[in-house]
Amino acid sequence: MKRIFTLCIALCALMTGFAQTDTTGKNKPDTIKIGGMVIIREPGNNTDTLKKRERVFRIASRRNNEKPSNISTNWWILDLGFSNYSDNSNYTTSQASGFTGAGIGEDQLKLRAGKSRNVNIWILMQRVNMIEHVVNLKYGIGLELNNYHFDDKRTRFNKMPTQITLDPDYAGLKKNKLAADYLTVPIMLNFNFTPKRQKGFGLSAGVSAGYLYSARQKTKIDGTVSKIKSDFDLERWKLSYVGEISLGPIRLYGSYAFKNMFEKGLDLTPYNFGFRFSNW
Repeated sequence: MKRIFTLCIALCALMTGFAQTDTTGKNKPDTIKIGGMVIIREPGNNTDTLKKRERVFRIASRRNNEKPSNISTNWWILDLGFSNYSDNSNYTTSQASGFTGAGIGEDQLKLRAGKSRNVNIWILMQRVNMIEHVVNLKYGIGLELNNYHFDDKRTRFNKMPTQITLDPDYAGLKKNKLAADYLTVPIMLNFNFTPKRQKGFGLSAGVSAGYLYSARQKTKIDGTVSKIKSDFDLERWKLSYVGEISLGPIRLYGSYAFKNMFEKGLDLTPYNFGFRFSNW
């Protein structure tokens, strides 16, 4: 009898606990602790809350199960990096041909590594699924801008005919660079190791073809900027090996030309590398 009476009191206390109203605020849940078990009752209409949570869960599950599109487009990709070249020129031969003047050698055409920059603006990139979204074809079109800053600021490019000389009047220049800009189309084979993630892991490798649409030597002294516009016997077409690596949110790119950037006189093979700012 005493056990039954004690049980009735416990049940009444439990029901009273559920019926109590929080006097400190309506937003706090009711909590009852029985032994090692804690019972929490959320205030308000729990049915509506559960329905909302179930709906969010269904939407999230549906999104996770969605397959990526077979063709995806990425607009306005930006590359920020550095430009340089490998110098394999025979300066004795180039001076004999008149392409370079006296005193011009590898040291005079050496670039300032930190100042020689590469900026690429890709108008669009597209990725086409080939095998289970892991192997894809990737291609695009954009502008490839190269700025070669010379360590020896006396370096001067003369046109008609092209000749590279040392100009003592250039010694005080604040800036001396050769700019070469290309309209470029890259084509790559892309391996996406995490196809269900937007910023996953992968790599791409292929080739690009660029057409030289603008070239100039730009100098600056005492705030005055001068430009000499010419192709300076640069090759009109630039063919390069290209590649990129995706490491989650970080993307790296690089390119290395097939051959010399000049039609004659010098043997300078350009290359670029840096960071790519892209959605995928």
